[in-house]
Amino acid sequence: MPVEITWWGHATTTVEDSGVRVLTDPLFARRLAHLRRRRGHVPPPAAAAADVALVSHLHADHLHPASLRRLAPGTRLVVPRGAGRAVPGLRRVAADRRLRVTEVAAGDEVRVRDVVVRAVPAAHDGRRLPYGPHRAPALGYVVRGEAATYFAGDTGLFDGMAEAVGAVDAALLPVGGWGPFLGHGHLDAGRAALALARLTARDAVPVHYGTYWPIGMDAVRPHEFHAPGDDFVRHAARLAPDATVHRLGHGESVRLEAGG
Repeated sequence: MPVEITWWGHATTTVEDSGVRVLTDPLFARRLAHLRRRRGHVPPPAAAAADVALVSHLHADHLHPASLRRLAPGTRLVVPRGAGRAVPGLRRVAADRRLRVTEVAAGDEVRVRDVVVRAVPAAHDGRRLPYGPHRAPALGYVVRGEAATYFAGDTGLFDGMAEAVGAVDAALLPVGGWGPFLGHGHLDAGRAALALARLTARDAVPVHYGTYWPIGMDAVRPHEFHAPGDDFVRHAARLAPDATVHRLGHGESVRLEAGG
């Protein structure tokens, strides 16, 4: 059975494996604080249909309570351990929408029918900035059904990354950001290609670029908005030549043969 991956923009994807729809870091907003969506339409209502939604960390462009309100009542929601304490808005949405929230740390697994989701570590700030000091671990996830798909969330390279993630068939890797400069704990196109080489995944989809940008800064280092996807393709061809990179547009999908 093929595995289908759809990129909705930023870090929001749908991974459909074994008949289970897995949604990552739902962000369905035209504007978020000082950021506006510059490319692609806000995802349609169908994008919020999921059996399980995964949140990688507490930053507002990854844990967005207003977007979580679009999930159907009863949807399983997997978040980093401590997220409920750190983000009161999450608790309110979960109660209002009757979401089934599971808090996890690296190494924990959640089963949804024939799919197992395993939380893995990420090298990224876990605080809910700028609102308070409460921390929750930043995570990635490996979705394992017919295939194994790694969603990295936000992360930098770290020692033992390949061992922590394990063998995967496909990697959804962040290759940029939402501003002209990337801070600590991020992958740019070159570092993402190096991560792909370490992971030895046969397929990759670049995400977390070319969607949001600060208002009034369109002319500041615009290549950091437009170029990361193509740069990742170029770097991956050199560093991970055995992998196939699928550079999707917003709302586009790719179907990958499981085990192929």
